[in-house]
Amino acid sequence: MVRRAALVTGGSRGIGKAVCEKLEALGYTVAAPTRQELDLSSSASVEAFLELHKNDIYDVIINNAGINDIHDIEEVTDDEIEQAMQINLVSPLRILRKFVPAMKKRRYGRIVNIGSIWGVVSKRGRVVYSMTKHGIHGITKTMAVELAEYNILVNTVCPGFTLTELTYKNNSEKQINHIERDIPIQRMAQPAEIADAIIFFAEDRNTYITGQLIAVDGGFTSK
Repeated sequence: MVRRAALVTGGSRGIGKAVCEKLEALGYTVAAPTRQELDLSSSASVEAFLELHKNDIYDVIINNAGINDIHDIEEVTDDEIEQAMQINLVSPLRILRKFVPAMKKRRYGRIVNIGSIWGVVSKRGRVVYSMTKHGIHGITKTMAVELAEYNILVNTVCPGFTLTELTYKNNSEKQINHIERDIPIQRMAQPAEIADAIIFFAEDRNTYITGQLIAVDGGFTSK
């Protein structure tokens, strides 16, 4: 097997951590920069990271990091809009712009952008978050068309409700049980289950699927 290299943002916890662990178990060399190394909210930090790693070559890029502030439209601040756009949309695009040319030269690449069920359906308070995730889907579809001839496949995986550290922090057991009753499969996903889908689209096994938006949500968006 060719030893491939992957760049994963937001790899320190939750789904991102599970992705990194699975990639490493499969023999990938994984770069998962900390926030100190790559702060997606800061243009200067992104630029410094890209300059420092300008000669690095990645076979796989997984844009996983993101933020999700919940506010009704009249409560949304300019800072919230700018931060969400920067972290969820602009910085991932800048990362791709930097490293895709090397993929094209090698005629190989697998890109997985992490979307959300709130980019498929919606819910009150998600106007800014949904905006950025619809933007990620636009990046995926355009790049899939643009890069297909170079054997670079680009897809979006949209996680549903997942039992991450943040879920436990933000919800009581009663609240989690209430949410789970609204999911057809009657439970939230484990991070490893979402990671399994991401890994498939990141691996050599995926030879033909590109430009797709895949919800891994226990049937939530099919209701």
